[in-house]
Amino acid sequence: QVQLVESGGGLVQTGGSLRLSCTASGHTFSTYAMGWFRQAPGKEREFVAAITFGGHTTTYADSVKGRFTISRDNAKNTVYLQMTSLRPEDAAVYYCAADTSGVVAGNREIEYDYWGQGTRVTVSS
Repeated sequence: QVQLVESGGGLVQTGGSLRLSCTASGHTFSTYAMGWFRQAPGKEREFVAAITFGGHTTTYADSVKGRFTISRDNAKNTVYLQMTSLRPEDAAVYYCAADTSGVVAGNREIEYDYWGQGTRVTVSS
């Protein structure tokens, strides 16, 4: 069983930045692909970004390309989501997820085996 704990959410003004972190339990984090998803009120959860186990390949939703950056530190069992130029439409609960296959930075929820509880990001206009 893998536990994922997100942190770093909060309130930020439009145009501001936040860095989300997600730390995993266990000793096999370095073999997992990791993803970030988000869910805004009244909307379905949607893909944001993903990274393969070694960090060599990343994938982004079109809506965040050029503004968000996913990265990981396998020594710290942590994946990050650096968010810049935030917009009101970025406000959501952000979830990290682990894909134990590791090799694909997938954009579908079904590819992910473990999920965190989420961290809320609020963007004021």
